[in-house]
Amino acid sequence: MISIVIPTYNYNCYPLVSMLGSQVADTEVSYEILVMDDASPFPSIQNKEIASLPFSKYIVLESNLGRTAVRQLLAEKAKYDTLLFLDADVMPQRPDFINTYLEHTPAHGIVFGGIAYTEEAPEPQKMLRWKYGHARESLSVKARKENPYETVNSGCFLVAKDVFISVNRLLQEQSYGMDLLFKQLLKEHDIPVTHIDNPVYHLGLEVNSVFLTKALQALETTVSLEEKGSLKNNNRALQKSYLTLKRWGLVSVFQKSISFFSEKMVANFNSVNPNLFWFDLYRLHHYIDLKSRYRA
Repeated sequence: MISIVIPTYNYNCYPLVSMLGSQVADTEVSYEILVMDDASPFPSIQNKEIASLPFSKYIVLESNLGRTAVRQLLAEKAKYDTLLFLDADVMPQRPDFINTYLEHTPAHGIVFGGIAYTEEAPEPQKMLRWKYGHARESLSVKARKENPYETVNSGCFLVAKDVFISVNRLLQEQSYGMDLLFKQLLKEHDIPVTHIDNPVYHLGLEVNSVFLTKALQALETTVSLEEKGSLKNNNRALQKSYLTLKRWGLVSVFQKSISFFSEKMVANFNSVNPNLFWFDLYRLHHYIDLKSRYRA
């Protein structure tokens, strides 16, 4: 028995729900599909047709709650003890996607099958997100197992209902970029993470400017959580890079250097061949700037 739960916002997820329904129907397992629209200002008309699909519900919220709260609400409404979370903008890579996850149903834990990106490059204005996804998120099972918690991606995962509710309710903020704290909480509560080869394609690529803005917003959340003592300051490579610069007394030199090249960097991020190393440096610069503002 499985509850497939999908939060959506300004996105047509009917094709995804239709495919999932077809796959799970072939397994003879009891299931439901719950889709919750977080008060989208521009909702997809086709999403209304989800309610006509077998064992599927389409719920529209009257006010925007944010991703964390919507996921909690979906989990609480789900009637089965195993939850399969998917973002609205993903699509299973394989025809046995559901069956593969069912074979790894966790009694107490989380199962992650991986994220993939199409080999065909998108239009230039989405190149930064596509290139970043290929290099940093589309990882093999072997690579993910080396850092099992850090490499979990919330775009698609299978989880025991009680585990998700107990961990997710600890996320008090609704700001963008809470995944880092979610993964830290999984580790702190000794929730086992199993990595398998069962990826979904991430199709909803943001344009370069939007992806850059979201990346910087995520850093604001990171610093805010650090300052509150909720998040460790050495979880990710960017945080460790800052600590290294600080230890060697190079923070000021680094900040001035990146400021000098910042306009050129942003222009590169909007080019057909964005430089991910520059992208890392630019985000590190913003992270350090945020740290200094909090302590000013």
